[in-house]
Amino acid sequence: MGDQDRFDVIIVGGGPVGLTLALALTQSARGMRIALVDRRPLSVPRDNRASAIAAGVRRVFEALGVWPAMLAQSQAITAMKITDSGSGDISRPLFLTFDGDVAPGEAFAHMVPNRVSLQVLMDGLGEAASIIAPAVVTGYRVEGDLTALALADGRVLRAPLLVAADGGRSALRQMAGIGVTGHDYGQTGLVTTIAHALPHEGVAYEHFRPAGPFATLPLPGNRSSLVWTETTAAAARCLGLDNQTLASEIEAAMGTSLGAVSLEEPLMGFPLRLQIARSFVAPRLALVGDAAHVMHPIAGQGLNLGLKDVAALAEVVIEAARLGLDHGSEDVLARYQAWRRFDTASMAAMTDGLNALFSNDVAPVRALRDFGLGVVDRAGPIKAALIRSAAGLSDNGPRLLNGLPI
Repeated sequence: MGDQDRFDVIIVGGGPVGLTLALALTQSARGMRIALVDRRPLSVPRDNRASAIAAGVRRVFEALGVWPAMLAQSQAITAMKITDSGSGDISRPLFLTFDGDVAPGEAFAHMVPNRVSLQVLMDGLGEAASIIAPAVVTGYRVEGDLTALALADGRVLRAPLLVAADGGRSALRQMAGIGVTGHDYGQTGLVTTIAHALPHEGVAYEHFRPAGPFATLPLPGNRSSLVWTETTAAAARCLGLDNQTLASEIEAAMGTSLGAVSLEEPLMGFPLRLQIARSFVAPRLALVGDAAHVMHPIAGQGLNLGLKDVAALAEVVIEAARLGLDHGSEDVLARYQAWRRFDTASMAAMTDGLNALFSNDVAPVRALRDFGLGVVDRAGPIKAALIRSAAGLSDNGPRLLNGLPI
């Protein structure tokens, strides 16, 4: 085995979760050899889609020194307005409004274009990690205190720890024999970027309709990211529409909040399901991001959860390495799993329950939920607690989530 194929950690998956983990490890543990493997060339996407970065996760990027470059091209969410209506309703009564600050002048979330976050993370990582892409993983095995990752070109990479950041259909998770639990929602998430006539003023809108939530999230300029949940059958129809017809349907769903709209990107559809790995770890393997958990986008927490995984895993790995311990050992990975399982299960229960509560047109259920929204809107301490939770803030979380270096 040549030294060029021997690493301290091998990360499979070059998305924002894998890149952030590589950056955290290389910055916090100088001299640690990191390999980042992806089946596609590591490049910036051409689309204009964006992700909501909660305040707690933003502090991860602050600690890693990459947030200023992201902030320059992001849009703070200054408020969120939540409405609810049935299929035959004309009006959209406003039931709940959140101011967008977790502290004076500190937004609870920012919308960051995916192309921006990936470019900034790649620039931050530079040559500190070995990028092996495109490369196809054909298998892996545990060899004593190492894992051996086999690639289609014949190379075998070895490290004490292998990290699966390879998405909801994780090949590494399947190779490890880790099953998943969950269910299909019978819904499709429709995503695009829209331009609109009226300024959004930093306000995010979430309109609950019988088929699921319809959300517009502010981007720089008179533009917003659209996340639209429909039944599988209705989504198939929408995906077959021309842009002008789609724009008309989007305007009808939005009401008059943002005026006339046009599509900046083709509409894309993603089947929605709840999927939680039965274990986040296996011998010398850790799952992060969608490889560990996939949730409904109703609360916009998917990427944020993955980056919380990064903060926890990076901390336990680096602490072990500094003590001269085996950072891929069962004890280290058990600490990572214990740190992340409860938060993940709680978020899964919340998003699953919210979807069940709001994705229906049953009059008594609607009356009850609207009453509840009204109570929350008038209860300041409850609203503040909900905002803090949505922002991912925790005094007892990993150091990176508190903006501190490891």
